[in-house]
Amino acid sequence: MSFAIIASLVVLIVIATLMPLSRHTEWWVRDLDFPRLQIACVALGVLLVKTIVLDWDETETYILAAATLACLAYQAWWILPYTRPWPNEVKRAVGGAPGDRIRILTANVLTPNRNTGALIALIREHKPDVFVTLETDQWWQERLDVLEAAYPHSMKCPLDNLYGMHVYSKLPLEDKAIQFLVEDDIPSMHALVVLPSGRKVRMHFLHPAPPSPTEHDESTERDAELLVVAKSVAGLDTPVIVAGDLNDVAWSTTTRLFRKISGLLDPRIGRGMFNTFHADHWFLRWPLDHLFHSRHFTLGFIRRLPHFGSDHFPMLVELVYDHARGADQEGLEADAQDHALAEEKIAAEPVTVDDVHEPQA
Repeated sequence: MSFAIIASLVVLIVIATLMPLSRHTEWWVRDLDFPRLQIACVALGVLLVKTIVLDWDETETYILAAATLACLAYQAWWILPYTRPWPNEVKRAVGGAPGDRIRILTANVLTPNRNTGALIALIREHKPDVFVTLETDQWWQERLDVLEAAYPHSMKCPLDNLYGMHVYSKLPLEDKAIQFLVEDDIPSMHALVVLPSGRKVRMHFLHPAPPSPTEHDESTERDAELLVVAKSVAGLDTPVIVAGDLNDVAWSTTTRLFRKISGLLDPRIGRGMFNTFHADHWFLRWPLDHLFHSRHFTLGFIRRLPHFGSDHFPMLVELVYDHARGADQEGLEADAQDHALAEEKIAAEPVTVDDVHEPQA
């Protein structure tokens, strides 16, 4: 009986590990990119149970152990870069002029959440230069507008469909645009932020819809939006930051492809997962809220902020412009196969790189 139960668990672990290798875009395939840590933990638990309850004189026990160990190693390969022993992808900032620092707070507020006071308190405590809110409707906008004296520059798109977006900034915003790149009711925001030093930073804020049984049957809309923006920023001399709730985990095939095509860096590599969702369930958490940046920046700090009633934790990141020190930072490199896959994913939706607003410095 014990053998049958354990064998069934191993089969499920193997299926959950192999399915994401497919290029299928169905939600139930792509969502298996998310729980790699959880699958690894289950695999480790099964291995420990085997050592106690199974007969190691039987060949079948070794077969099950080998399959489980292989799955554990494969899942760990994806998530190990988001642990402290891994080398940092982004260098720690050393010095830097105050006028070349930018602090960004991102928060998916969860539209029905009414705890605006807690979020406003976090903003006042941490004093970001720019804060971005997702899922904000008109009700949220009216309450966040109390911060306009300190954040006089803004972009506002209140919506009642869980995809409203707002950007509030202490720093000037130039050449800004609100776009609906892939879907008519899902906005993205694009602008130049002018640092106190006068340096201009190109910023893109995104919140594509996820593949899920309640949203989209496939991941094509999300993937196309991420990759078309990735292509639009690839190879730029202008400093670039892309941030938002991407509805994808940091280690997924699509997010890694985004990093390869864009050339942007992930400050979490070698520092931690910074899981932001789900705030209410410690055993089901993934890094869904992201900030990627060009080699022009080094990292002042990255923090996950306290829970304020949403299903997401907010994130706070401070970057320091230091082109000389950051020039040799290395991210993921794209090959011909990566470029072909990106083109295939973009072609699945009616959007091209020319549709992305490109703020000009």
